[in-house]
Amino acid sequence: MNRTTTISPPRRLRADAARNQQRIVEAASRLFAERGLEVTLDDVAEAAGVGVGTVYRRFSNKQELILEVFEQTVAAMAEATERANRDPDPWAGLVTLFEWACEHFARNRGFSEVMLELPDAMERFASVRDRIKPSIGRLVERAHSAGVLRPGVESSDFFAIINMVESIAAFAKPVNDQVWRRYLAIALDGVRADALPRQPLPVPPLTDDEVDQAKAGTFACRRK
Repeated sequence: MNRTTTISPPRRLRADAARNQQRIVEAASRLFAERGLEVTLDDVAEAAGVGVGTVYRRFSNKQELILEVFEQTVAAMAEATERANRDPDPWAGLVTLFEWACEHFARNRGFSEVMLELPDAMERFASVRDRIKPSIGRLVERAHSAGVLRPGVESSDFFAIINMVESIAAFAKPVNDQVWRRYLAIALDGVRADALPRQPLPVPPLTDDEVDQAKAGTFACRRK
């Protein structure tokens, strides 16, 4: 008689184990954002208020934890893109999405470093684009149809603008962690249709002293 082998579905975590895992991931996300990927699993355990053994039962090494945080970040960005598409005003949706993405990456030091840490970083970055680009494409099409987006602007420009704003955010963060908002507004002016009013510049530019301090900090990091 033939026997059929049944594969059991993966067991769900107990409620307390699930809570601990979420606390670990939230603590890791916060620490990676603040300090980058040099934090240890011991650091994460302390911040999460759990024992080190609990962290190792959920994640056998730091790379697994980095990957989990990375995946949650991608999921959050996908949700933000869908929310932008639901906005009846295409330009408002586009601006809101840019602001969400730039703010997230401006304060999230770890996400920038994760591409250097993961061995298959390029493939994972491609998967991010594959997951999010269709939604951004729909948002861009709506904005073009409404006449609020400059002709020729494509969905791939979205990622380039985020990278540009993230670069100034990383440069200026030690002396001014809000100045990136000014350059986001300038970038948005570059993609808006001519009929729309200019974006207000929400913060002043860096002072000469802040530029010098930011440069000094950048050079000090490179010498390490």
